[in-house]
Amino acid sequence: MTDFTNEKIDTSLLPRYEAVPLTPLHPNYWKELLVARGLLILASTIAVVLVLVFVEDLIDYRWFVVGGFGFLIVLMLLITRIVYLKKAYAFRNHDLIFRSGIIATNTMVIPYNRVQHVALHEGWIARFFGLAKIEIFTAGGVSSDLEIPGIAKEEAENIKQLLMGKIQKQL
Repeated sequence: MTDFTNEKIDTSLLPRYEAVPLTPLHPNYWKELLVARGLLILASTIAVVLVLVFVEDLIDYRWFVVGGFGFLIVLMLLITRIVYLKKAYAFRNHDLIFRSGIIATNTMVIPYNRVQHVALHEGWIARFFGLAKIEIFTAGGVSSDLEIPGIAKEEAENIKQLLMGKIQKQL
């Protein structure tokens, strides 16, 4: 019979993920977001103009509608900028870190031994700016568990190769 011990761990001695310098998303990702939001704003503006032209009951409220619409556009762009600035990532010897969030900051630390599959995606706007998105699938997940957008395509391909190499070493 072996003696069972269950010693307390001094958590102050554990490595701190907060001390790891994170890499921000590529500056072109902000441009990609602006183009995508610009297309949404264009479609919404056309819809608002059509409503204001064809719904005569709103003629007295048109400046209120235009002002409210303008406020929503500014708010959307401000939130988009904050989302862009809050996302960052890092790859370490044994795991990867991804930080995101506006009100609450979420930090995911995924050990490489949990990674099952890696995918690289380029949307048409991202491709125009030379960017790609890495999707990381872990054990037990149906969809990707982590998406890191806004990475230069060449770097994204290198990251995919790194992660695929880590997966192969596990097999």
